[in-house]
Amino acid sequence: MSNLQISLAVIGALLLALIVAYNAWTTHRNTPKKALPTEPESTTDSGLRHEPAFEPSVHQQSFDHRPPPAPAPAARHAQEAEFFSPADPQPLEPAPAPAHKPERAERAVEPAPDQQPRESSAPARATAPVHERRLALDPLIDAVASLQTEHAVPGEAVLAALPPTRRAGSKSFAIEAFNEATQQWEKPAPSHRYRLFQAGVQLANRTGALNDIEFSEFVHKAQAFADAINAAVDFPDMRHEVHRARELDQFASEHDAQLAFVLRARLAAWSPGYLQQNAARLGFVPGALAGRMVLPALAPGLPPLLGLAFDSQAALAEDLEQSAIRDLTLSLDVAQVHRSETPFARLREVADALCTIMDGVLCDQNGTPLPSMAMDPIAGDLELLYDQLDSRGLSAGSALARRLFS
Repeated sequence: MSNLQISLAVIGALLLALIVAYNAWTTHRNTPKKALPTEPESTTDSGLRHEPAFEPSVHQQSFDHRPPPAPAPAARHAQEAEFFSPADPQPLEPAPAPAHKPERAERAVEPAPDQQPRESSAPARATAPVHERRLALDPLIDAVASLQTEHAVPGEAVLAALPPTRRAGSKSFAIEAFNEATQQWEKPAPSHRYRLFQAGVQLANRTGALNDIEFSEFVHKAQAFADAINAAVDFPDMRHEVHRARELDQFASEHDAQLAFVLRARLAAWSPGYLQQNAARLGFVPGALAGRMVLPALAPGLPPLLGLAFDSQAALAEDLEQSAIRDLTLSLDVAQVHRSETPFARLREVADALCTIMDGVLCDQNGTPLPSMAMDPIAGDLELLYDQLDSRGLSAGSALARRLFS
């Protein structure tokens, strides 16, 4: 064999080896990162165990790489909020979907009650704010009608006369009774007797302002209840209440914001198990929908601090280790979380931790990377937004704000 043939054979072998190595490297690079086996609690060599943990359920607002001047006006949500406060829960029937509200954003999903975040060595959080106990009706965001009977009505009869649904159109509707013993308004209850009642309908929510048709439905429901218990009813003026509803809806639209940021993989994609494992170490728990996780609030029954969403099809794939996820979305519904929880600071901490752990980069919703300096003006804008909500009596995270911005 000549020297030329030997040289060609060597070169060919080298090229073949390079091709095999390149293919192996490409395959390794494109294989989604997998979750690590669960380690004993005594193991301390994993850096993830030392990441900060958090305790946590609009109109989407995105930010580009330039510091924005102020939060953009928020779009209204297509889903109705619960009409009763977390301290006094009462389920509602599902609201009818609005005819055309494509800009409405999804509401965060509450975590399952039996799912708890992983313990962490992070410093304890500040005590969560004590949310006031409020009943359903408040003149600030409700149109209220008063009812009175000549004789006390048993609570059982009142409950039997209540309307079958607690909505007037897309707005929440409720009836309260005055307990003379406690001198408090309450939900009608058996074994009590009542003479004074009030019926109310919410003036605005993320589907828009109360309109004439919804007000008329409210009047019809309240009048039917009044007839059933032989009560005289005094309704507010429709034109005045509809005007109030439009003004409240305008204020809410201008002060309703959801922050959303994208974490994008730099090189290798993530498997659902890998993503969920790392998010769980930061305090996230699975939501009710596939591809959804939430950072629960400290107090039970409150909306989550943050939401984390990724491709639901990848989360439902048969082989989760081979499903590839290249980005996820971190979101904050500003009006649903009290400012004392410092939710934006926690969002930044979570984003930084996930970027470090999973080799990702923080971007806006258009995929443009966001430098750290672009986040500081947003924090200042949020403080201004919180002040404006406080001045209106609709502090972020309060029972009224959660009803209005939902």
